[in-house]
Amino acid sequence: MLDFLKDIPILRYIIKQIPLAEGTEKATKWIQEKFAFLFDPIKEHFGNVMDFVSGDVLANIPPVLFILIVAVIAFFVSGKKIGLAVFSIVGLWFVYNQGLWEALMSTVTLVILASLLSVIIGVPVGILMAKSKIANTIFTPILDFMQTMPAFVYLIPAVAFFGIGMVPGVFASLIFATPPTVRFTNLGIRQVSNDLVEASDSFGATGSQKLFKVELPMAKSTIMAGINQTVMLALSMVVIASMIGAPGLGSQVLSSLQRASVGTGFVAGVGIVILAIIIDRITQNMNKSKE
Repeated sequence: MLDFLKDIPILRYIIKQIPLAEGTEKATKWIQEKFAFLFDPIKEHFGNVMDFVSGDVLANIPPVLFILIVAVIAFFVSGKKIGLAVFSIVGLWFVYNQGLWEALMSTVTLVILASLLSVIIGVPVGILMAKSKIANTIFTPILDFMQTMPAFVYLIPAVAFFGIGMVPGVFASLIFATPPTVRFTNLGIRQVSNDLVEASDSFGATGSQKLFKVELPMAKSTIMAGINQTVMLALSMVVIASMIGAPGLGSQVLSSLQRASVGTGFVAGVGIVILAIIIDRITQNMNKSKE
């Protein structure tokens, strides 16, 4: 409708389509070629680690023993209240009863590794943001971008750099789940009372002593809240990551959707909900027990 504008020399360049898609593809191919030495070892070795954790460690733990371990952890973390422990036993037994135990172990592996990497990366970045205005200015729009980007979009670079399987699933979950830990760590340290910081300075505390003995202990409740959100976001990526070959309960939901198998998909979905409730309550109670 506005084709006549192309005849105007000045506007011809304004309305010309920016070749963003082509540029992105060229940049992706360049990164793939130049950093193949980095991506290939990560894909191979990290994939082996995940297979070991899922197939050789967790899968070899008898289901009854695994359920009892989770129940004991839930019992003590919740302040020796029996409700969460009973729910853990009933819920995990239900998953085992439905023949989804192996898929559950794959899901647990994905969530644990993605969450650990998110915390390992997120806490130091959050500390850096709290200590440096420049870092805070740089990372804030990046975090905004990471949190507003649709989760499906993260699958594109994951597949481009790591192929399909568990590794790209963890990579996508890592990007999606890291921002809460970063933001809450930054917030927790900034909320530490100035009086405490000044008192530590007056006693001659070094920067590291002030960080590890004053700021982080005082901010641990806020940081744990961020870690809880990170774990839940990592779990929410389970179904989405199954679209690029990540095994687990999410793949059961996806295959059921493709076959229009309502019953199987419902059971797998309930298994994800059970795992989410158990993880959420345990991490929340861990935070409460530290207060």
